[in-house]
Amino acid sequence: MFASLSDRLSATFKSLRGKGRLTEADISTTVSEIRRALLDADVAVPAVRAFTAAVRERAGSAEVSQALNPSQQIVKIVHEQLVEILGGDSRELTFAKRPPTVIMLAGLQGAGKTTLAGKLGAWLKEQGHTPLLVASDLQRPNAVNQLEVVGERAGVHVWAPERGNGVGDPIQVARTGVEHAREKFYDVVVVDTAGRLGVDAEMMQQAADIRDAVSPDETLFVLDAMIGQDAVTTAQAFADGVGFTGVVLSKLDGDARGGAALSVRTVTGAPVLFASTGEKLGDFERFHPDRMASRILDMGDVLTLIEQAEKAFDEDQAAELANKISGDGDFTLQDFLQQMQQLKKLGPMKKMLEMLPGMGQMREQLENFDESEVTRIEAMVQSMTPAERANPKIINGSRRSRIAKGSGTTVSEINGLLERFEQAKTMMRSMAASGGKGMPGMGGMPGMGGLPGSGKKSKGKMAPPPKRKKGKSGNPAKRAQQEREMAQRAAQKPSAPSGSAFGAGSADSPDQVDPSALDLPPGLDKFLRR
Repeated sequence: MFASLSDRLSATFKSLRGKGRLTEADISTTVSEIRRALLDADVAVPAVRAFTAAVRERAGSAEVSQALNPSQQIVKIVHEQLVEILGGDSRELTFAKRPPTVIMLAGLQGAGKTTLAGKLGAWLKEQGHTPLLVASDLQRPNAVNQLEVVGERAGVHVWAPERGNGVGDPIQVARTGVEHAREKFYDVVVVDTAGRLGVDAEMMQQAADIRDAVSPDETLFVLDAMIGQDAVTTAQAFADGVGFTGVVLSKLDGDARGGAALSVRTVTGAPVLFASTGEKLGDFERFHPDRMASRILDMGDVLTLIEQAEKAFDEDQAAELANKISGDGDFTLQDFLQQMQQLKKLGPMKKMLEMLPGMGQMREQLENFDESEVTRIEAMVQSMTPAERANPKIINGSRRSRIAKGSGTTVSEINGLLERFEQAKTMMRSMAASGGKGMPGMGGMPGMGGLPGSGKKSKGKMAPPPKRKKGKSGNPAKRAQQEREMAQRAAQKPSAPSGSAFGAGSADSPDQVDPSALDLPPGLDKFLRR
């Protein structure tokens, strides 16, 4: 969502690099570019004015003029101001001292309140609570039925005494829902309320009446992050008419410019507590202003990535895999398959890669990344026998043909998979030998070129493997001729000097490869030298 803003800010900071001292003109130009970037991202004008004024004031202060690297200090200032405009320190939900805690959802129709009620219920259940969803949206057709379906998928009970579709009293439903939760010992109640296509007096009055009936501990305003400048008007109307204690951003995975996220805190003063980042129930997370600011500035969000990995990965399997990589066992295709299956639990590969620092520079490769390639690789490995997965060296021509037919691929794709697997295994062992320092490039190739599914022309097929030397002919006469030619080439070829890619060792010593002779990502060769 923040791709355009991130690119504009990165380009602005790039012009500051290498300057040992920033002039007043440099600061003015930088602030002007930041202002344009924020306005283009649909950030509200009051928020833009407050942001740029703070950046200008701090950029001209002593903290920049006395800094060893003024341009980096500007980036630090912008990061801190982004954190501030996004809400500062994130806070937890406020729970009642005596259960049940009542959480009321409000917002326009189409913002995603009903789906978000199910996501919030599933999240609360993971936190050890026993939530109850209350269907108080009796106006929108099939809203009650939708909440029941979402609640069933989330494994959360739903209180729905009325079928809705314009019939029933939503205030009475909300009141009886809280009473039912108290009787059945549910500790959290999530009340889904009706919305409208636009702000009107009837909707505001109904939401205010439900608020007065249930006295919520938290009133969360569900804001569609894709509506741009209208977010400010809508948020202000709800703040005046109903009042809310926190904001939930929905559709944060969309391709809009994201101005709503940067505007709502400044305009309403209410913090953003949660963000919905996809259509699945698990695509729901706490909103951390500092992490979002890092994403916008292309610094990555490694903490969120680690938290998601901890949920998806099995610790025992991870420890066993680490031992195999370090040399206490053999990393097999079965291990590779298990790793891929665990990675799929984290969600789309593209989404994970976007959380890594510096991936904004590879945005084109990410946009062209083909998620189906992961499924194709999985199919190829699953078409192998257990013996073939344990020892890929036994996979001869006939076996490759059988695997290709079983997985719906070609023999050349099977060849490419096996070669890339061997390359990856060698790279992982090299990283383990260096103490795990550094991070290998995507697929071991610069610019993600070796990443399955990357590249402009990728359409679900792997890149063809490099050409291999021809094997010896089965014809005795032809084979003898090949051997003579090989002997002649060997006699003419000079021996490798001590400074070659294999160092002082022989060409049969691959463990002594000099990293500088390989095509590795920048900086990785230094790690491999350690």
